[in-house]
Amino acid sequence: MRLPLLALLATGPAHGYQLRQALESTFGPAYSRTNDGQVYVTLGRLEKSGLIEGQAVSQERRPAKRVFVLTDDGRRVLSDWFARPSDGGKVREEFFLKLVLAPRTRLADPRTLIDLQRSHCLAAIRGLHATADQTPEHGVSRLLIEGEVLHLQAELDWLERCQQELT
Repeated sequence: MRLPLLALLATGPAHGYQLRQALESTFGPAYSRTNDGQVYVTLGRLEKSGLIEGQAVSQERRPAKRVFVLTDDGRRVLSDWFARPSDGGKVREEFFLKLVLAPRTRLADPRTLIDLQRSHCLAAIRGLHATADQTPEHGVSRLLIEGEVLHLQAELDWLERCQQELT
């Protein structure tokens, strides 16, 4: 959430609630809903690290709100982020550890683990399709959902390969 908040602040000053709303409106339902507390904790850390500055702005009949702006250091961090390629999806590390350790510990059957993970992937794909069907007009959200579905399909292919190798 750190870098997306910096990116949103690159468009102009904003307070925490505006930033949470901007995350939701920008990415739609494909982006998990963030709570205000998570946004404000992240903003506090960004401010402490000098990437943003906050300023209290008074309001009529309401407590002052804190509005944040991107600093030059924040802009540099954001520029560096955009200039770097992103790592692709990673194999589920926890699942891989379970798969490797299951035969050694004899606490789980690798085939059972593979079947469980496969069921999890298929359920996630069904859920993503249902989410996409609810918001056909939100193009960015549909792209995020499509990307996640493709990652899950690749994981299903990998699980098939694991099953062939281990059985």
